[in-house]
Amino acid sequence: MSAMTDRPRAFILTGAFWVICRNPRYLSELVERGLRVLIITPEKFRAQADAFRAKGEGPAALIDDIGYVNGSLDREASFMPDVMATVMRWRRQYHIEGIYAVGETLVEPSGVVADAFDAPFPGLRATRVCRSKYLQRLYLDEMSPESLVIPPEERDAIDPAQLTYPSVVKPATRHSSSGVVVATDPEVMKTELAGYPDHETLLVEHCVSGPEYSVETLTQHGRPVFSSVTTKATTDTHSRTFVELSHTVGATNEITRVLRDADADVLRRLRFEDGITHSEWRVDDSRRPWLMEIAARTPGDGLLVLYELATGQPLEPQIVRVALGEPASYPQPHRVARQVYVEHPLGVLEDVQLDWSGVEPDWLGEGGLWPYLPPGNPEDPPALRAVFVQKEKGTRLEPLRSSDDRAVTFFIDAPTVEQLDTLHAEVLSALDIVVS
Repeated sequence: MSAMTDRPRAFILTGAFWVICRNPRYLSELVERGLRVLIITPEKFRAQADAFRAKGEGPAALIDDIGYVNGSLDREASFMPDVMATVMRWRRQYHIEGIYAVGETLVEPSGVVADAFDAPFPGLRATRVCRSKYLQRLYLDEMSPESLVIPPEERDAIDPAQLTYPSVVKPATRHSSSGVVVATDPEVMKTELAGYPDHETLLVEHCVSGPEYSVETLTQHGRPVFSSVTTKATTDTHSRTFVELSHTVGATNEITRVLRDADADVLRRLRFEDGITHSEWRVDDSRRPWLMEIAARTPGDGLLVLYELATGQPLEPQIVRVALGEPASYPQPHRVARQVYVEHPLGVLEDVQLDWSGVEPDWLGEGGLWPYLPPGNPEDPPALRAVFVQKEKGTRLEPLRSSDDRAVTFFIDAPTVEQLDTLHAEVLSALDIVVS
């Protein structure tokens, strides 16, 4: 894609600053190609980013420039003007060779920029639809649960008594399970609808019962390079929320092929071109998959870590290759890997104790960078790789209403699912979250 120019060649990464730095291979892959690294991140990360860059070391040292943009996830397209202004300023300084959305926040403006610069990207339909839950229901109706879209001005006209229960209420543009809750009867529905900001568009959907999965697919030139199913556990089994508690990569079963086929159908309908997707599904008692939502960006939480633990190879370099138009490939998992978010007691966090030889809890705090977890060999025994504490001591631990409320997580991997399940139980028995 490069052309003769006096301007230095550059590549833009967009998303939450700490998410970008938590995956430093994006940065190193770009630097190795002689590209300047430009970051676009929301204004709220300015203090954190400035502090990291002032140290002059670590992933932040590889960043050449940062553009801070204003907007809000609960307001559609609100980041668009600032992102466009930043990119238009940069294109006078750099020859921009590509752009990639590391997180959910700036997927849609990143797609517009990629289209303007004729860079590989998912496509305008895919980037727009993947950022809107109600557009997903419009384009992907046959695989979606029954859904009612409630624009802000129509919310007061909704009669909760006319709806079916249980139903799921969700904001149209947020992520990380924020604001997603089950309403079990008309009174609960009335209370929930009144609790959202007046400007938000909401969805009310039929509540699909059954296990949750995700499908991660790396696509190039409209064809899948790699596709894998992740098994999930969420809080909805015992609460009215949908916060994710575990991800398991590499565990195959009879539903794996069904989910991969359904995901491929979604990508065809969205005319998805280049990039990685993370689609979330529920499978009901009749083994029918229902699409919960799909994102046109890197999977969140520790899924990239899990894929490296399961395959022995990082996924980030292949994502960069797709974003630059270079041939990409990735192996299937040969181990089973799991990230677990521990359900914590309520109170003020005093300590996290672990009775485990060779592993100590690593206190990272809010937005702290995860240390690198090297993968083992295919036949290595089951292993606890790390325990991370994502809150500071003295933080009040609240009920799990969104992903941001989670405090303690650990990573494990093993040759088989049975061995992984045994290790999972052993780690939970050895771990104690102390609150006052």
